[in-house]
Amino acid sequence: MFVRTENFREFIRFYPIVSFLVGLHFALWLLMDFVQLGIFVELKQWGTGMNVLILNGEYWRLVTPIFLHGDFAHALFNSFSLVLFGPALEQMLGKIKFIWMYIFAGIVGNLGTFVVDPDAYYWHLGASGAIFGIFGVYLFMVMNRKQLIDTANSQIILAIFAIGLFMTFARPNINIYGHLFGLIGGFAIAPVILRNARPFSLWQIRTRHSRPDREDISFDPNRWKNRPYSKKKTGKYILWGIIIFLALFALANRM
Repeated sequence: MFVRTENFREFIRFYPIVSFLVGLHFALWLLMDFVQLGIFVELKQWGTGMNVLILNGEYWRLVTPIFLHGDFAHALFNSFSLVLFGPALEQMLGKIKFIWMYIFAGIVGNLGTFVVDPDAYYWHLGASGAIFGIFGVYLFMVMNRKQLIDTANSQIILAIFAIGLFMTFARPNINIYGHLFGLIGGFAIAPVILRNARPFSLWQIRTRHSRPDREDISFDPNRWKNRPYSKKKTGKYILWGIIIFLALFALANRM
């Protein structure tokens, strides 16, 4: 579920929303921070969340910060988290429900920051609130829709969630309210968007996107040798995923 065995082309074809969001993260970073084109620098200033400006009627700042990042490490870490945890949920919900959940959780995170944070000049940006919304949906599954997620993946979610929550309070310059309210937003919308959801199945995705012809229907004696991964390999991939996740946390904390 959280082990990516797809190649690059398959990933883009199977998970178009996650692919688009990751591409958008890096495209905006490239234009706004690396190349620093004038109009895009102005767009970043126009889109960054700031409580006093929202109070003055610039309500778009509740939405635009979801897609902006402070620097490359920030964009890289959030994109890695999205690639790791977003695809399964996109497949389970469908493209429309996934993007609505993602934006809703991000808005709730920014709205919570606006309402609760006492600093009128506090500025914030990043997809973290929306990504914590993804965790909120998974937590709802673990607690109330156990048929959608197995025990092993439930343990992974709980472990990564605990780490993410700890780092939210341990690291400096983190929008704590954005994380917490994004989590609440994802958990709150989960009962609605999970009504017709089915467990994640990479086999079903490949079947749906395949175009078999008559030759494909014939029996392949080597079909069982091409199974995606064994249980041992799965455990190894999960372990490396957690290690990389923690390394990115440490990298982001040092920058």
